Amino acid sequence: MEKLCSSCLTTQCFINKENNISNKKQCLKLNVVDWLSDIKSPFGDEYDLVEVQFKNDRKEFFHNQDKISLCKGDIVTVESKSIGYDIGIVTLTGELVKLQIRNKNISLSSLKRKKIYRKSTDIEINIWKSLKKKEHIYLSKSKEIAKNLNLSMKICDVEYQGDGEKAIFYYTSENRIDFRKLIKKLAISFHTRIEMKQIGYRQESAKIGGIGSCGRELCCSTWLKNFKSVTTNSARYQQLSINIEKLTGQCSKLKCCLNYELDAYLSAIKDFPDFESKIHTEKGVAKCMKIDVFKKQMWFSYIKNPNTWFRIGIKKIKEILEKNRKNQKSSPLEELSIIKIIQKTELTFQD
Repeated sequence: MEKLCSSCLTTQCFINKENNISNKKQCLKLNVVDWLSDIKSPFGDEYDLVEVQFKNDRKEFFHNQDKISLCKGDIVTVESKSIGYDIGIVTLTGELVKLQIRNKNISLSSLKRKKIYRKSTDIEINIWKSLKKKEHIYLSKSKEIAKNLNLSMKICDVEYQGDGEKAIFYYTSENRIDFRKLIKKLAISFHTRIEMKQIGYRQESAKIGGIGSCGRELCCSTWLKNFKSVTTNSARYQQLSINIEKLTGQCSKLKCCLNYELDAYLSAIKDFPDFESKIHTEKGVAKCMKIDVFKKQMWFSYIKNPNTWFRIGIKKIKEILEKNRKNQKSSPLEELSIIKIIQKTELTFQD
């Protein structure tokens, strides 16, 4: 019995049909839905750019100069960057390609319009499949060669061109690498042109994939196509403890999901008083220890007694700060607090 695909919950996806290309029962990474494919353009002319996906997260745009009838899932033979041809799978056609180009901030004038030659023939597809099967073998061999040359680099992926004329080796490294000897040995071992391409640690995780601490597949390897900088301020605004082990992902960088809800927190804390502000009461000066964004409450404690925290609504805090500006002290926190809680207890040990 055929297993359902983990992404589309069907048995009809490309990977399930072509099990000899990949052992994973899942859809292609960064899968998209071409929901405008059956709708004709109201202006009469069809958009001649097509989005084609290659291995993992590599996607490029090609010019359908010969007006070949294409739809999502078609295997096409396209122009490569150098000699020969490459083979990929059509992911988007028509008007949605315009939106994709706009989302990636690519200008049409700077876009190199490589051509789509044709729909791939059976011979070309068979060559492509056989090369795909060899990639994991060549990956392990290339790692051994790099290790023997004592190069401080990690080769994380190998991608063959559709005709086998070139192989791209993706690697990560913290320092600049002189890999001229490595290229010579790889060319001799694999009898093809070699291209070395350095990528970041986030891009490495996107290519390899994996399961995150949330129990789901990594966002970067399934749907996230643009990487934005993540700082510890994103965690601080969300009142998360700065525990690097919990905040970092498999790429050893801060998790991309720290930015997902950041805008909602930033808009919510605009109503809060300054966290550094201190309130003056009849019993003493108190400072803010933490906030509750959802309940719009703040926890205060006396500076002389930081172990006892008091929860107060932000409206009441604003009233207290207004009194303090007029040199008036407010009532003690015990009378203002919604609830009192002892956060810390001091333990004494006897010999």
